[in-house]
Amino acid sequence: MQLTNYTEYALRVLLFLGTLEPEEKTNIKEISRVFSISEHHLSKIVYELGKHGFIETIRGRNGGIRLAKKPEDIRIGTVVRHTEDNLSLVECFAAHGSHCVIVPVCQLRHVLHEALEAFLRVLDSYTLADLLSNKQHLQTIFRHFSS
Repeated sequence: MQLTNYTEYALRVLLFLGTLEPEEKTNIKEISRVFSISEHHLSKIVYELGKHGFIETIRGRNGGIRLAKKPEDIRIGTVVRHTEDNLSLVECFAAHGSHCVIVPVCQLRHVLHEALEAFLRVLDSYTLADLLSNKQHLQTIFRHFSS
């Protein structure tokens, strides 16, 4: 299974924001510069993360973006579920049905469903705080690329 770039970038945004002090804000332009991701693409991601309550966006002269929750309250599995459009590993998982002739008797479908659930369970066992255990190293790298 491979996560989309959209989800990967959303996780990067959260990591970046997680290295800031609680009241500190940044902007899309700075995150774009650090990760070399288009501002337009990041705008969509920031909007989505805000819609789901992971980050808050403050408009105006002193505006910016920051985490809306403590890092220990942001589960990685939850972020993935909100940012991935399709977690269907195979055609028969799709909501619209399958053209596979063995669906009624297929055991592979159940095995893959169990594997997907295990994958998400592992992600659910980690929070953003877990991914920030090396916060100072991340800050050093981010400062280097934001200049």
